[in-house]
Amino acid sequence: MKKLILLALFALSAAPAFAAVGCDLNDPDRDVARLFPASTGYKTQYLSVKTAGGAPLLARIEARLGDKFKGLYETIDVPYTLYHIYKGKEKVGYIHGVNQKGEFGGIQAFITLGLNGEIRAFYIQKLTSKGAAALRSKEFGEQFAGLTLADFAAYDPVAGKVAGEGPAARLKSPSPAADKDFRNVLRSVKKNLILMDELLFSREQK
Repeated sequence: MKKLILLALFALSAAPAFAAVGCDLNDPDRDVARLFPASTGYKTQYLSVKTAGGAPLLARIEARLGDKFKGLYETIDVPYTLYHIYKGKEKVGYIHGVNQKGEFGGIQAFITLGLNGEIRAFYIQKLTSKGAAALRSKEFGEQFAGLTLADFAAYDPVAGKVAGEGPAARLKSPSPAADKDFRNVLRSVKKNLILMDELLFSREQK
């Protein structure tokens, strides 16, 4: 009986730790300096869909994404870590990452953004994939520079396709081995841009 009670207590205490999975830079001091070479510092802010608007906000994000949130990476209480980047006292941009389910495990994908929401750089921190090297290459990441949320509006993450023509339609998988996780990466970028719009940019305009 005592053993069962201990096991039950352990399960209860462990549950919150597995309830939501956030995405942080492994070494913020090093990574911020690398991703924003001219920066002199940063501040962190912690956001979540639950605290920012709850179920109605989640429904709006899913509608804009064109797919349902699911799994440990996309619960309503996932803590999102937003890095505000500074050069002296002037804010120069943001870094924000999301977790995305990949073919063989989780993907941690970050984008650096200018103050108007345009992507400046793309960075995969974690990825287990047959095409990992190609997806983490400089050449692949450079395809995202300058793109915005509007460019991803036509991307359907369920079908894994971009409707029509446009900047997002010109994004190419770096190798046949990377095709499945290429589509997962595109979903992560669209999700990331929507979260930034809903949790930050749209609120700053009010």
